[in-house]
Amino acid sequence: MEPWEWEEETWRGKVNKVRAGRSLKPKAWKDGARCAVALSFDSDHETNELRDGGESIGRMSQGQYGNRVGVPRILDVLEKAGVPATFFVPAVCALLYPDEQRDVVARGHEVGLHGWIHEVNTKVPPEKERELHLRAADTLEKITGIRPVGMRTPSWDFSSVTLEIERELGLLYDSSLMADDDPYEILEDGEATGIVELPVEWIRDDAVYFNMNRFTAHRPYTPPPAVLDIFRREFDRAYAEGGLFLLTMHPHVTGYRSRIFILEELIRHIQGHDDVWFGTHADIAGYAKAHGG
Repeated sequence: MEPWEWEEETWRGKVNKVRAGRSLKPKAWKDGARCAVALSFDSDHETNELRDGGESIGRMSQGQYGNRVGVPRILDVLEKAGVPATFFVPAVCALLYPDEQRDVVARGHEVGLHGWIHEVNTKVPPEKERELHLRAADTLEKITGIRPVGMRTPSWDFSSVTLEIERELGLLYDSSLMADDDPYEILEDGEATGIVELPVEWIRDDAVYFNMNRFTAHRPYTPPPAVLDIFRREFDRAYAEGGLFLLTMHPHVTGYRSRIFILEELIRHIQGHDDVWFGTHADIAGYAKAHGG
């Protein structure tokens, strides 16, 4: 049947499968902070090419740049600023670069789930998706010594069984959905799941402003100062509202010499406000779950 032929039960069921529940925005953040800041980095590296079965040496070398230059440069910026962050890592990337993940954890940051090979969940059979996520969790735990407590689905692609798998994994939070600016509890078929959503948005993602593919004539480009201005405005409104500012960046996108200043200057701007709390996604989700609503 075509969508316009669906019965009400059908379209309501699709809408209500995964839904935003009660707000988990606290009245105040940790230590009385007005605003929480969650910086995240999706360390996709070569899996952007591998997940599509690609063999482009050039694209994979760009992915290697993320490990070779991008992550070290980002870690140095975070260390100088004294702020924690969360790195979402496909398991294949963790296997390619186990020392990178150990270094990230050793510096006080979080490593979260980001699929097996950056697969598109809605194109994977349900049972295979489950097996991949469970295998990814085991892999990250083996490499870092810490069991992941949160997931960001690759490309924020959330299938009809993803939430069920997250519940089986006992995750604290997800960071793939977009129903709010601030944390909320995820509902499944109207039932509260206890899983915290830390919402993302393409507006607060560096890739959409810079990524290109010359073979598809896909050439977006926004000048770096303009991207900084967008991110800064997003933070300023989050601060004014006493909410969450969550940013997604990629080492192979922002790690370049002409772009890393975006992260540096944004952190400097945020730290110009006294009552701001920088936390890992796990820290912020845990606080929101305990004190929000």
